[in-house]
Amino acid sequence: MFIEPQLGRSNKPGKSGWIEVICGCMFSGKTEELIRRLNRALIAKQRVEIFKPTMDTRYHDQKIVSHSEREIRSTPVDFANDIVLLAGTCDVVGIDEAQFFDDSIIEVCNTLANSGKRVIVAGLDMDYEGKPFGPMPHLLAIAEYVTKVHAICAQTGELASYSFRLNANNAKVMLGEKDSYEARSRQAFFKHLRKPKS
Repeated sequence: MFIEPQLGRSNKPGKSGWIEVICGCMFSGKTEELIRRLNRALIAKQRVEIFKPTMDTRYHDQKIVSHSEREIRSTPVDFANDIVLLAGTCDVVGIDEAQFFDDSIIEVCNTLANSGKRVIVAGLDMDYEGKPFGPMPHLLAIAEYVTKVHAICAQTGELASYSFRLNANNAKVMLGEKDSYEARSRQAFFKHLRKPKS
């Protein structure tokens, strides 16, 4: 379990910020872990702002909701740069589904951390083809703390790191749940991986 390196509000000038990334496949508990960390920051009476892409309306238009139905308020944004403006003077910034933002999310996270904020980012590290997803590889590289969580393979019961798409849709981004995706182990994922049409 991740233990926060610093809890409590720091009013010291020039306080140090950092970036934490929570990554993994679908159904691995990324959002659950993000909510857990944000709730602990709230208990510590830190000022917290939380964001998600506007396009993610699977469970709720505004709240971040985990597959196990834990939820926390958030602000949907169309563009990553809006996060810097909306974060204001908060101590902690939470960002869910970071893979859906463009590469500007990288500079946004650096800007927030450099201004002394704790930045907690959750997202899929790989897409449905098992390839690095959007800005996530770069975020993993610049983060001070990285947590990779795993699901359970729907085929083998082993640890799963891959998100297997159950239909033939070749779109890079396709929102869906258990009707469209399942977690797979390496062996089960590559055994049934369909090659996308060129």
